[in-house]
Amino acid sequence: MADPTAQRVWDTALGQLQIHVTRPNYDTWLKDTQGLRVGEGQFVVGVPTEFVKEWLATRMRGLVSQTIGGILGQPTEVAFEIIGRNGSANGRAAAAVVSEDLPLANGSAAQAIISSPVLRQHLNPRYNFRSFVVADSNRMAAAAAAAAADRPGEDYNPLFIYSSPGLGKTHLLQAIALRAAHASRNALYVTSEQFTNDFVTAIAQGRADEFRRRYRSVQLLMVDDIQFLAGKGRTQEEFFYTFNDLHSNGCQLVVASDRPPAGIPGLEGRLCSRFQWGLIADIQPPDEETRLAILQAKSREQKVDVPADVAHFLSDRARDNVRQLEGLLNRVVAYARLTSSAISLAVAARALAALTPTVSAPSDPQTIMQAACSYYNVTLQALVGKSRAKPIAEARHMAMYLLREDAELALKQVGLLLGHRDHSTIIHGVQKVARGLISDPRLSAQLADIRTQISI
Repeated sequence: MADPTAQRVWDTALGQLQIHVTRPNYDTWLKDTQGLRVGEGQFVVGVPTEFVKEWLATRMRGLVSQTIGGILGQPTEVAFEIIGRNGSANGRAAAAVVSEDLPLANGSAAQAIISSPVLRQHLNPRYNFRSFVVADSNRMAAAAAAAAADRPGEDYNPLFIYSSPGLGKTHLLQAIALRAAHASRNALYVTSEQFTNDFVTAIAQGRADEFRRRYRSVQLLMVDDIQFLAGKGRTQEEFFYTFNDLHSNGCQLVVASDRPPAGIPGLEGRLCSRFQWGLIADIQPPDEETRLAILQAKSREQKVDVPADVAHFLSDRARDNVRQLEGLLNRVVAYARLTSSAISLAVAARALAALTPTVSAPSDPQTIMQAACSYYNVTLQALVGKSRAKPIAEARHMAMYLLREDAELALKQVGLLLGHRDHSTIIHGVQKVARGLISDPRLSAQLADIRTQISI
């Protein structure tokens, strides 16, 4: 059984990791994990399968260790332990689909949903049409997606949705798949990477016929990130014939990309032409009103109260990416829970201070120096003086780093502010802090605290 403290730490870590990895990677490798145990210098993460354990251990151990270490304030080794897939958790996910999308009338219908093969895909039950915030920036794409789900093959076929990353393409494709499951339709949602891997594996194992039966026997096929098929000649050819077979039989195809068909380099002309047969719908970055509505919806979903000033603060930090906006909210909520604090502007600033600052203008040098003095409890006179006592030296080095990085001052300007020191002394101080931030989570926490003071 997971240790509650470990799980709270892991929830905080997931809030940060969600910002740094792609949505497909998060859903595939991190979504079904748990925080199991936390000890002196070690943290154990529970994973569902050996395959997930191996992937995380080889591809993400460094990032996860750094993230956990930053939260705990000390270097931490991360280990992964197989816990299997919890049956009750799967049941809750299925129930979530039933309750959050279209309510079902009886138990037999609910059983049909739970046993539907669509739930065995990497689908997020929260990605349904009810939770998608519709605005002018995405109205056409949302309406077309709903039509494709309700009347597959009739109105917009194929439906091609494109936008910059993090604006809701994956949400809409998975919402179609979930509604198809509700209607007992045979639907399949895959990424182009999964389609490619399935095809390569089928060819290597001599199971091409099985691959084609799987992909060409569905009523709806949703393919995410189609731009990654560019340059893959044999895979594009196989998808071309899959497309033709499904389209000619009146089956619905929905494709998502980060750019319109004609803008995908390396995409064969015949595929580009077919993508243009139906409707091409784009999603634009949300305006402030829409971002605030998204935050309101997500906070209701998590059953938390997010004050208006905190919502505006988060909205300003993620203007062009809904996924990042959600990740910032998750981080603040997890941090507040971990520290048993009510969500406030100060708590939100502290939770996000360790992330790369997104301020529009350089920080004020005098504010930086005062914040460093306050944090290390030294006077401004001592900061610019000649003393090399440890607290004063630490404050001085941190001030050098912040004046250089956040105030964007030249080395000579930093030296003049800190007692007319030469540029070689400033370089040494800045590099000392920079090296420390890589290896010492406590220094990262100190930097986060000082930046919080500066930003409030």
